[in-house]
Amino acid sequence: MKVTITHIDTACVLLNINGFKIITDPTLDKKDGFFPQYVSRPMAFSKKYIDPALSVEEIGKVDLVLLSHDHHSDNLDKNGRAFIKTVPIVLSTKDAVKRLKNNNTIGLDNWEEYAIETAKVKGLKITAIPAQHTNIKRLDKVMGKVIGFAIEWEGQTKGCIYISGDTVLFEGLYELKERKKVDIAILHLGAGAFPYLKKNLRVTMNGDEALETTRLLDPGIVIPIHYEGWWHFKQSAKSLKAEIEKSGLKEKFLWLKSGVEAELEI
Repeated sequence: MKVTITHIDTACVLLNINGFKIITDPTLDKKDGFFPQYVSRPMAFSKKYIDPALSVEEIGKVDLVLLSHDHHSDNLDKNGRAFIKTVPIVLSTKDAVKRLKNNNTIGLDNWEEYAIETAKVKGLKITAIPAQHTNIKRLDKVMGKVIGFAIEWEGQTKGCIYISGDTVLFEGLYELKERKKVDIAILHLGAGAFPYLKKNLRVTMNGDEALETTRLLDPGIVIPIHYEGWWHFKQSAKSLKAEIEKSGLKEKFLWLKSGVEAELEI
């Protein structure tokens, strides 16, 4: 089974599993001009500094979108919203279904499974994995519902592909450890934060939590994404990479070059 991954932008990657193409969190707008983007509810602003590595034409036809959440524009932007309307199936939260009002969007609860019939990948199944989009638990509902995903199919021997979505390390990932063996972990990092909203608020993992998650899940490969290109990412790529480099886990980390397809050993 040939599996490749291509980083496109922020948390947007293209997975090609034996010809079945999956895209995650489509952010396809170009970098901002003078005015920053409106990113989220509650009121939060950020500025995008990097263009997508691939155009919609270069991405081509996609079979499935895995959308961790729809209400932050660093996970779904204007061009991303247009793009997902062209894809047969979009899996996301039930809140996203209500907001997007697209007939192709299906909402999943935590741990709910969705089977996909395709001759390309036998027994393909997606499971919604819990995510917590803040390190301050009482603010979880305010920040909005987010999910991660596990991708599984017949013949996997080393475990599933796990996509974290925008989350911090919390009890849901300990439950994931009990429920599934993770072979490849794709982690949303960057230590996203809006300190003017709430001091010490963080909405994604930092390097320390990435390492703790790696120790917890013990995947064969860890792929960092969602760690550069926006003002609200408070841990720089240089700092993140330095932290990983000095850990005893650096050999597990695969750093993607945007726009360049990498083959995964499954």
